[in-house]
Amino acid sequence: MNEAAELHEETKDLKASIEALEFLSSVELKDVDRCLFVDSMVTASETGKELGEFCVSVQKASYNNEACYLVHANSHGTIDNILCGTSIVGFVSEASNLLILRILAQRKKVPENLTFLSFDTDTQIGLSTYRALEVKKQEIGKEMVEVFGIERTVYSAEKIPATWHCYFLPDGHLASRVQVGSSVIMNLLQLPPITTKDKRDCKSICEKKPLIWEEDIELYSKFLERKEELKADHSSYVRQHPELKALLADFLQMLLLRKPQDVFWFARDFFVPFNTQRPSDSTFNTSQNIPATEDSTS
Repeated sequence: MNEAAELHEETKDLKASIEALEFLSSVELKDVDRCLFVDSMVTASETGKELGEFCVSVQKASYNNEACYLVHANSHGTIDNILCGTSIVGFVSEASNLLILRILAQRKKVPENLTFLSFDTDTQIGLSTYRALEVKKQEIGKEMVEVFGIERTVYSAEKIPATWHCYFLPDGHLASRVQVGSSVIMNLLQLPPITTKDKRDCKSICEKKPLIWEEDIELYSKFLERKEELKADHSSYVRQHPELKALLADFLQMLLLRKPQDVFWFARDFFVPFNTQRPSDSTFNTSQNIPATEDSTS
């Protein structure tokens, strides 16, 4: 009870700003409908090395037979040779934040003193603020485009504030995202295509990049393990069947002596005697009809 009372005392003075409440009141369904699209970006280090990808999608859905919006954010990659990733789905604080950012970007204006109630990384109630950043130029693909920046800061009672800088295209697509103090940045590689109705194509899931197993630490490790297992198994089989080497040596010797034009048919007839379901008097009957090379017949 004492902990609950202390938490109540700490959070009772926390409240959203008037500007934040006015902003939420101004959001209409058409504003959210313009946010129904997919963002897919590449996560890169300060040196430009590709580390993974970050994807956000918003789509219409239903919950308990009521219409709603489903927000799905997903990130995965490899940092310092360690696989990592996060995924959030649904109407939690972070999902709402993604919608707020898209709407602010489309309006190209962030109200002063825009402060919301939010949760920090320890799920403690705190404040989340937004402010506009200077418009800048960003190279996406082969084009230089103008992007609108928004800074979001989440304040925690026990930790230092966490701040993100996000830059958006005029239609609300995310162009870049970085957490202040982090060594990695997420960038958009190609401009999203525009349909004839000037709307972005909204897909239900984030597009996946082709999997290159040689560059995936876990898959490559499994490949090496399986490779060694097969080599050991094959070596064991050869040791247990010494007649195998003699059989292959006989076949190769006969092949070089006869020099048939059709190696596959010759191999078929050579191994016919080892087929227990074939009559014994048919051995090499077919191979006698196989023409040999001039060198072997002369």
